[in-house]
Amino acid sequence: MTNFSNKIFFILLLFVPLSILVGPSVSLINMVTISLMYLFFFLKFKHYNFLIKDNTVRILLFLYLYLVFNTLISLSIENSILRNLGFIRFILFFLAINYLFFAIKISKKIFFIWTIIFLIFIFDVYFERFTGANIFGWGAISSNGIPQPHGERIVSFFKDEPIAGAFINGFIFIILGYLLNILKNKKYGNMIFFIAILIFFSSVLITGERSNTLKALFGLILLICLIDIFNFKLKVTLLIVLPILIMLVIINSDYLKNRYIGQIFSKIYADKNLTYFENNIYIKLYKSGFEVFKNNPLIGVGNKNYRVETCSNKNKFKKNNYFCTTHPHQIYFEFLSEHGLIGTILLLYIFFRLIFKNLREIIDSQNYLQIGAFIFLICNFLPLLPSGAFFSDFNISLFILNLSILYAVNEKTNIFFIKENKKNILKI
Repeated sequence: MTNFSNKIFFILLLFVPLSILVGPSVSLINMVTISLMYLFFFLKFKHYNFLIKDNTVRILLFLYLYLVFNTLISLSIENSILRNLGFIRFILFFLAINYLFFAIKISKKIFFIWTIIFLIFIFDVYFERFTGANIFGWGAISSNGIPQPHGERIVSFFKDEPIAGAFINGFIFIILGYLLNILKNKKYGNMIFFIAILIFFSSVLITGERSNTLKALFGLILLICLIDIFNFKLKVTLLIVLPILIMLVIINSDYLKNRYIGQIFSKIYADKNLTYFENNIYIKLYKSGFEVFKNNPLIGVGNKNYRVETCSNKNKFKKNNYFCTTHPHQIYFEFLSEHGLIGTILLLYIFFRLIFKNLREIIDSQNYLQIGAFIFLICNFLPLLPSGAFFSDFNISLFILNLSILYAVNEKTNIFFIKENKKNILKI
């Protein structure tokens, strides 16, 4: 790589979280640019000679071949083709991140800048919660005097989408891992880190996104259990204190108290016949997703085709008790309805294999960045909790980014640290 190429790669990687904040089109352009730049090096320096032998790359290629097949069996190929065939950019992005962290010593600079961006976003979330609008005047309560359908949920820089909590979850564990590397063995390091946990988690909590709050809580508990910076007594203390502090935050805010307690338990209590569960929108979505799966049990309806199955035919809609929407809002029902039993087993095997294959090395080395990325990836597969469409640009971008970091930041897991090829690569 030339110095100019290094700078371009560095700037594009630096821009990843910002591009996600700006919007899906900008994020797509940025990620495709990184992927295409790496593709040039991949072909020019014949990386395929050794990458094809790597088990991780083989698993990713197998995933891509499956998605191509899924396109062919979809109810509407037009709906699936861009999402499935376009997945190749994420494989190239994964390779690019691994290559960049191998060939260019940029990890400290990248994570420092990402932390700054993350902290600005956190500040904006708090600013909006206390003032009703973010620093640009975009508000969860109203925009230009017009009430928003998502009510008081935080939108921050996303302007009209209440996905601030999902964005925070996408980076919170990586940033905490980075901070751990800095604070370990420092005076008051444990205290500063615990304060960071409280500030970061509270920012998810105040967005009003219940599912992402539960994922963040699960992830933080797992993080506390896995890292070695706290002794056993301190870990137990933190696990007791953290829920207490969370409840104090909730009960001291009318909005949060209503969002996390009132909207759920008051309706259940008032509904003596327990029809609340039958009328709950997520229960309807889950039932609808399962109905689509029952009608297409082996191979599903195809990626991004849940909406075609549930919305395009009124007779089928009434007959099968479908709920017309874009996706079932839960990862397992999404997989089952759009990929069937065979596809779901394949997808879960592939993703779990990628996530868990280096777990012992990650835990033993106490690579906090890897532990953080691992936790985010696991949180995506928590059962029952609502979620966005897994293969949507926003969600899959955060997933692949964390998967890339999981491999890239450790010499023993980075796919380019292959002994027999190391000298050849370093000459590039």
